[in-house]
Amino acid sequence: MTASEQEDAGTSAQRIAEGTARRMLADDAASTSLGMTVEEVRPGYARVKMAIRPDMLNGFKIMHGGFTFTLADTAFAVACNSYNKMTVAQSCDVDFTNSAKEGDVLTAECTEALRRGRSGIYDVTVTNQDGTIIALFRGKSRTLGQPIDPSLPQSEV
Repeated sequence: MTASEQEDAGTSAQRIAEGTARRMLADDAASTSLGMTVEEVRPGYARVKMAIRPDMLNGFKIMHGGFTFTLADTAFAVACNSYNKMTVAQSCDVDFTNSAKEGDVLTAECTEALRRGRSGIYDVTVTNQDGTIIALFRGKSRTLGQPIDPSLPQSEV
């Protein structure tokens, strides 16, 4: 493959990742109702932000772990679906390392550790606005194959 062809493939893969993320979030009432925004997406990568509201706190006045998991899971979903091939979670683990509180802005950054065949492994780090790690999440994915957005090609990158 020539340098020009590699550049075209990279541009196309980025266009697919961005288009797929837009389509997914447009149909994701759970994530959008929580105020999540996709800050960046690339093939196998996503960064998603969410501000903590009073209705996200538990009885100890800290963020409920389920919301932390949901933020990480959304970043995982955007990253593993960035190839426009419907992909679902096969299993996920989360370690809560610090508490978050009302007014904090959390960022979930997901990177692809491995993708082979229909399986993938993705790591998500959730941090607050000061860079403190709030949670570490590992998700294992399974690709079902059909496109998320039929108007886009499926990326092979």
